Amino acid sequence: MLSPSLAQEIAGDTSAVIGFNVLITDAEGMVIGSGDSSRVGSFHEASVEVIRTKEPATHNASQAQQLRGVRPGVTLPLVAGGQAVGTVGITGTPAQVRRFGLLVKRQTEILLRESVMLRSRLLSERAAEKLLADIAAYDPQVVEGDFVVFRAAELGFDLRLPRVAVAIEVTVPEGAARRRGAPAQDVALVRTELLRTVREVFADPQDIVAGTAPGRIGVLHRLPARRRTESPVADCRRVVDVIAAQDGLTARVGIGEPAASVGGLHESYQDACDALRLGGRSAGDSPVRLIADLRVHQVLAAVNQSARNRLLDLTTADLRAQPDWPTLRDTITAWCESGFNLVRASAALHIHRNTVVYRMNKIEQITGRPLREHRTTMALYLACLADRMGSG
Repeated sequence: MLSPSLAQEIAGDTSAVIGFNVLITDAEGMVIGSGDSSRVGSFHEASVEVIRTKEPATHNASQAQQLRGVRPGVTLPLVAGGQAVGTVGITGTPAQVRRFGLLVKRQTEILLRESVMLRSRLLSERAAEKLLADIAAYDPQVVEGDFVVFRAAELGFDLRLPRVAVAIEVTVPEGAARRRGAPAQDVALVRTELLRTVREVFADPQDIVAGTAPGRIGVLHRLPARRRTESPVADCRRVVDVIAAQDGLTARVGIGEPAASVGGLHESYQDACDALRLGGRSAGDSPVRLIADLRVHQVLAAVNQSARNRLLDLTTADLRAQPDWPTLRDTITAWCESGFNLVRASAALHIHRNTVVYRMNKIEQITGRPLREHRTTMALYLACLADRMGSG
């Protein structure tokens, strides 16, 4: 439970503070840390009895000579979880060092508990990462869903509860990156801070939060009974706002569909990743995008690039030759996504209705197609989406 590196650090620092040599042994009585580094790796016979009885022992010069690897001083048990896991010894005449014994023992046990807690937290994080990775890559032909459910249950997660997948991408603007620098310890610290931030928002014990790649965090958010038909948009916006307050970081979020099975969670997570990817190439500047709003984009993305290029060439060649093509494209998109309603389209574009009418007339003259003929307009709409998506 007490690693040699930590034991050596504790022994060295404590020895320097109190002015007496401190040594630490493992449960077998082997020295794993000492202010006198020459004693590391030796056997400390007095520790065996101290570990067995969990009682401290003192040894004067004559007593120490009768024991292997022991010098005058005091030896105290290190107890964790009710078990002696090692000892801490202080070298010197018992009368001199006894007063330091309880202090050093308690300090060492505190550091030991912190080390165990940190290790436990790291193991839990890695287990959550592995679970999320298994769900992301789930293939029913390779792994049975019940096996994944069982593994999740061992970690305390019930995958049969309704959940929705969330994919978060965090980026550091170039200026902020230069200020931060990029040493490995700083990257690890930023990653830890981001995970803590996300966990503070998605704080349900059944929420699975894990890093999935550099700058990426995945969440399998448990949907409370009263909100099982809702998406966690408000929670995701909170995450974006909190991250944005951290020295110039920016975040985007994709949200999948609710699910209550391993296969469903796999699809929800893939959808969340698609929403994250497609949201940056579609109309609108919201950093939080739902796959439900991007289904058409998702289908277009699945079509090969040559087919998308052909659609563009056949439906928008003359329009794309215009210098104001981006403006005309946004007008077509807003017209269709507003239900072919002039008032809603002008509101979406933040312009006067007469300006929308002017643009629509221009589009109709160039294409020879009336925009109020919805069947042909939908082809234009799909071409506009394909153009905005680019070659990705």
